[in-house]
Amino acid sequence: MANRNPEFEEIFSGVRCGTEADTMSLGRQIASKVKSSLILSLEGPLGAGKTCFVKGLANGLGIDCDEVSSPTFTLVHEYTGGRIPLVHFDLYRLESEEELLPLGFEEYLGTPGIVAIEWGGKFPGSLPTGTWRLSFAIDPDGRKIQAALAS
Repeated sequence: MANRNPEFEEIFSGVRCGTEADTMSLGRQIASKVKSSLILSLEGPLGAGKTCFVKGLANGLGIDCDEVSSPTFTLVHEYTGGRIPLVHFDLYRLESEEELLPLGFEEYLGTPGIVAIEWGGKFPGSLPTGTWRLSFAIDPDGRKIQAALAS
């Protein structure tokens, strides 16, 4: 299969995160495997662990995870100083794809580092092929995270 990604399949062979620490650990695990660039669309309801996951990514890159917060009002945060840069978008308040343009969204997608996009599923046509689409859900045992590759 030409579209297979062994690292992706290894990490997401069925993930359940019972605690925030588990969710952060998954973020750290992914960050440890990224060599240059990765785009992640983080999808799911409020409180499902998307920002907690990004804190784990930051920690795994050597960025102080206490600096990470949801960019709901600023829409994008850049974190540098780690092994590779981390860009964190939150598209929750956006109504249309046209609002992505003044944020420099497309330019960020082409730069080295990790781009984590909360609520990326609102505009799936803006996600490039190969984006890891992570679907966060809340269930009685904690958080369940399912993944698919954007095609």
